[in-house]
Amino acid sequence: MRSSSYRSPEPDKTEESTVNLRMNPMTYAFFVGCNIPARVSQYQESTIAVFRNLEIDLLHVPEFNCCGYPVRNQNREAFVASAARNLALAEQTGFDMLVMCKCCYGNLKMAQHILGHDEGLNQKIQKILSRENLAYQGKLRIKHLLGVLYHDVGTETLKNYITNPFQNISIAASYGCHALRPSSVTQFDNPLSPSIFDHLVELTGAHSVAWSRKTDCCGAPLMGINEGLSIQMMTRKVTDARESGADYICTACPFTHIQLDLVQKQAWKKNNNPEPLPPILFPQLLGLSMGIDERALGLEKNHLDLSEIQLFMTEE
Repeated sequence: MRSSSYRSPEPDKTEESTVNLRMNPMTYAFFVGCNIPARVSQYQESTIAVFRNLEIDLLHVPEFNCCGYPVRNQNREAFVASAARNLALAEQTGFDMLVMCKCCYGNLKMAQHILGHDEGLNQKIQKILSRENLAYQGKLRIKHLLGVLYHDVGTETLKNYITNPFQNISIAASYGCHALRPSSVTQFDNPLSPSIFDHLVELTGAHSVAWSRKTDCCGAPLMGINEGLSIQMMTRKVTDARESGADYICTACPFTHIQLDLVQKQAWKKNNNPEPLPPILFPQLLGLSMGIDERALGLEKNHLDLSEIQLFMTEE
């Protein structure tokens, strides 16, 4: 079978090599964003490891820039222009865009929505893009990592790759905010009763617990603005997961992961908070159940220890 890889387009790429890359229908323009490489590199590493195992190509586009979220509430045109440049670059590859960060996902989807409904702004943005010989045609499909695994790869296919399923372990799947709302724009899952993440968690053999705060904000957006409220929101979320029977919380967003990993650890040491409930990134959880080595999944880069999670693994 054809092996998958994390691909960087070559400056001198020939027409033949372009055709060869396009022969694999399971190829995505891989949008990593800003925070993941700098602060949660294990999210990128574990995603690449899982997709390599699934024989799916992730196309690295070095020209990608910030998704525009930091200026979204300050300068609407700057936010849309920043996002649109990424959309144009991804569209240029001919592949769907795979996004790991839920904040980036929601922001890129919002920019796409605005460009399709505000003709005046769209014309301004197209003029800005034309300076780099870019144009956004509105044909791109933006997909979050979880959506790709659930819809494109499919649960039945994923089952065939599970070699070391978990048993007797309960996981709280944290959906977060930006992928769910506004649902008419993001089109990710039912915003009131989402289920995609739960189904994916249970594919690994783990039990996905029902908990009331699974769609609550983790408090990360308030960190640096109102630290006390931010930690309070995080603590309430963690407490609910623990009281619902979870052994770990599963994340698929860098902001949520930083909040539940680094910030939870700091709050525990500083404020004598209850014993932390460690988070694990979904590609790390899935990768372990697929038999991928923990070093390739970057488990040692998590701030809260995950070594005991392997006690819940079996071998088929």
